Amino acid sequence: MTIATFFLFTALVAVATWFVTRGTDEATDEGYFLAGRSLTGVFIAGSLLLTNLSTEQLIGLNAAAFDEGLSVMAWEVVAGISLVALALVFLPRYLKSGIATIPQFFQNRYGNGVQILTTGIFVVAYMLILLPFVLYLGARGLSGMLQLETRLGLTEVQTLWTVIIFIAVVGGAYAIWGGLKAVAVSDTFNGAGLLIGGLLITYFTLDKVAGGDGFFSAFTKLSEHDPDAFQSLGQMSEDVSWPTLFTGVLLLNFFYWSTNQQIIQRTFGAKNLAEGQKGVLLAAFFKICAPLILVLPGIAAAYLVATDPTFADAVGLQDNKPQADKAYGALVASVLPEALAGFFAAVVVGSILSTFNSVLNSSATLFSLDIYKHHLRPNASTRSVVISGQLCSFIVGTIAVILAPTLFYGRDEIFGFFQKLNGVYFIPILAIMLVGLVNKTVDGLSALTTLIVGLVVMAFGTFTGMTLFGSGYHFMTAVFIGLVILQLTLGALGLRRSEPYVQADVGAVDLTPWKAAPYVGGGLIAFAIGVYAFFAL
Repeated sequence: MTIATFFLFTALVAVATWFVTRGTDEATDEGYFLAGRSLTGVFIAGSLLLTNLSTEQLIGLNAAAFDEGLSVMAWEVVAGISLVALALVFLPRYLKSGIATIPQFFQNRYGNGVQILTTGIFVVAYMLILLPFVLYLGARGLSGMLQLETRLGLTEVQTLWTVIIFIAVVGGAYAIWGGLKAVAVSDTFNGAGLLIGGLLITYFTLDKVAGGDGFFSAFTKLSEHDPDAFQSLGQMSEDVSWPTLFTGVLLLNFFYWSTNQQIIQRTFGAKNLAEGQKGVLLAAFFKICAPLILVLPGIAAAYLVATDPTFADAVGLQDNKPQADKAYGALVASVLPEALAGFFAAVVVGSILSTFNSVLNSSATLFSLDIYKHHLRPNASTRSVVISGQLCSFIVGTIAVILAPTLFYGRDEIFGFFQKLNGVYFIPILAIMLVGLVNKTVDGLSALTTLIVGLVVMAFGTFTGMTLFGSGYHFMTAVFIGLVILQLTLGALGLRRSEPYVQADVGAVDLTPWKAAPYVGGGLIAFAIGVYAFFAL
């Protein structure tokens, strides 16, 4: 029943996606890479959420909550604030330029050198960091939910390889042949399923914790078992301690939701600015509420490991510690009825596919438009540009499949490790983006120098641990401030434009803003702060 339900829901999403996108023209650059600039708010919100809400959140963030409690909700709640910044500050500027990629914005502001380097950074980082992480955690989670090792009669490693290859083949089909619209539409269908399924997991898990003593008694049991479980402000010993909310966690979120090509590409496909803002702010609301799905089950799983020997056996031990990254899959297998387990496994596969195919689509967009069309073959036909993107997707996906088990298998605190790897390139790119937006005179050489210095310093500090400014998120903040000062200093010393930069309006879409956007954005920021204040008391 579980396997049948899984394949049924997966097939329904594929058919529904084909039905909605069957009239789309993917033969042109804009049709394939930007959905013909036709996306409305609902599809933008759905795609933003499901591209983000993949296994690094479902499995990784719940695993972090298993170890540290509610404080890890920072990755979700602070994201809501970052999305408000995207809607009100960044998106109007991006749509005004009519860009398809972040490096194109850098080309307009800084020139070809920064564009080429940032394109290469994005593609390599997606291939070596993001995609292997998504594939690995997706395989771990799906194996636990469907108990694939037992069903297939394979070892753990063999099962991981089998699931990783399956995800890559199906996700690659969406990205390579369907383009951005197929990605966005399938994301929205799977997003609805993920919301429903995730809330069911939370409900059934809390009901299991309550054990017949009344549903809300579950919260009392969890807090009595671990008094720190529902504290929003993490202790200094935790990975997400309270000072990091204003330092590294804030910077990583800010980059991820305002400058990361893989995430914001669907906003470039907005029908107009108003629809883009509606979609982004809707996504912000759901991100602030996301701890219900992405954090609370992990807290409950830690309680069940301590009180339920059967569940503890399902999670297992590694180095005499519970395997936190197996906790969520064990929950699904433990608390959901068999038919619903198949449905939720299909939704999880959809979320994995969403991130996987979105990253492939973004990699193709970056290579095809920023390298192939702009530098290698300026006179290339639209068809050859699309084909070059499809080939890039295939190569990136293949390398990610090979690397996935190698990079992450057997590693502790995998979510924090993943975030620190992201910081290597997030911090330098964010620094030159913010300087470029607020300063109109610094030139491309100042940005290129700052970017290279930032990459070297971040890579050295991250991989050796040898820094002058602490470690982890505090180190990221110190480097970010240093890079901003460096670029401004270089500009003051003479690396400046002959004339101030003026952004041109290319007329790609209607830039009339949504009138309610500032009020909705302000309300969402107040909501996020209120969540923190409530759980800090």
